[in-house]
Amino acid sequence: MKILARWFLLAAALLLVTQLYPGVEVRSFGSALLAALVLGLLNAVVRPVLTLLTLPITLLTLGLFLFVINALMFYFAANLLDGLNVSGFGAALIGSILYTVLGVVIEAALDRLFERK
Repeated sequence: MKILARWFLLAAALLLVTQLYPGVEVRSFGSALLAALVLGLLNAVVRPVLTLLTLPITLLTLGLFLFVINALMFYFAANLLDGLNVSGFGAALIGSILYTVLGVVIEAALDRLFERK
């Protein structure tokens, strides 16, 4: 149940990102659901490999290069999907930061809501 709630809330967060920043566009809630799924899969499969491969530059930049990796995942998801449009790499960077912040808030809320006693 928590996974479905997280998926729907992350799709809603993606729609909120489109309202907060005009460089990111999502056509519909269905497109947002698909985009949230693709972003989750990319972050689970591709992001760890990229993080490992770019570990030296990540250490040199004191972890700031992870923002670039997040933006690349966001930009790549937009290139894969028709319903998600990002106007450029800068838009992907800002959109990924907003989406990440909203994801952290959603995860904290769901942890409190579904905590076991």
